[in-house]
Amino acid sequence: MLFGFWWYLQGSNQGHMDFQSIALPSELRYRLVLNAGAKIESFFVYPKHFFKKINSYLRNGKEINMILTIDVGNTRIKAAVFEESTVLENFVFEKNELEEKIKKILKKFSNCSDLVVASVGKIEKESFLAFEKDLNVHFFTHEDAFPFINKYATPKTLGIDRMILASGATLQFPKQNRLVIDAGTCITYDFIDENDNYLGGAISPGLRLRYEALHNYTAKLPLLTFETPENYIGNSTKQAIHSGVANGFVYEIDGFIDEYRANFSNFIIILTGGDAVFLAKRLKNTIFANSNFLLESLNQTFQYKNRQ
Repeated sequence: MLFGFWWYLQGSNQGHMDFQSIALPSELRYRLVLNAGAKIESFFVYPKHFFKKINSYLRNGKEINMILTIDVGNTRIKAAVFEESTVLENFVFEKNELEEKIKKILKKFSNCSDLVVASVGKIEKESFLAFEKDLNVHFFTHEDAFPFINKYATPKTLGIDRMILASGATLQFPKQNRLVIDAGTCITYDFIDENDNYLGGAISPGLRLRYEALHNYTAKLPLLTFETPENYIGNSTKQAIHSGVANGFVYEIDGFIDEYRANFSNFIIILTGGDAVFLAKRLKNTIFANSNFLLESLNQTFQYKNRQ
């Protein structure tokens, strides 16, 4: 990274370390003091992510900030790199791969200036704080600024993931009634009305938990992994389980949507989560399906917070 800076000094100043002739923005200029004949080695006292900002500016004429967003779920970790509102790449990995994967992502996207985390899973903050030497690390909490009024009866118990989803729905779909359905380990339903009041929702078991419950709380039912049922009439124990789990999953969600539609107009349904693709093809209701909605919402909420 420092080679780009050295090249600029050589090309623009004929090898002289005269800082006043370097066209840097004022917010970077006050951080550096260069005198004629100064040695480049003196720069190493500054944080690595600060140099990234300088080098990016010198090479491109402006600072390009990228944001790495990370959603730590109950089962896996999802991540995405954003440049403003554009997704550059998505990642999915296991929790024990966290450090290795983040290193690879930051090596590929060296202009990442911020790491933004929303976590409901069991990973210590220190795992992320280890990267503070490379970029700024942010954790969303209940005390952060959100674009909705939280009317949940127990606001401190509301999951950060649900708050981020509600925030994304509020920012992306203004002045509408919104129901966000996140079909992951659990199915969560979150409702934000057209006046940006978060009213609550529901939580129920996701597909995997339904299979596991049938196996763990009965004597003989096998543990199966998800398959699309061949028919709604299961003609074997395995097919009966697949039919009950998959169709029950769909009927539950359609039933909730029907209930909301009966009570609210000007209404949009946002479907996300690991099982969103399966559901999008089977729900009878019209929905907006986006499996990356939480990561996009995390990026939007971070930008919203910075504007406050």
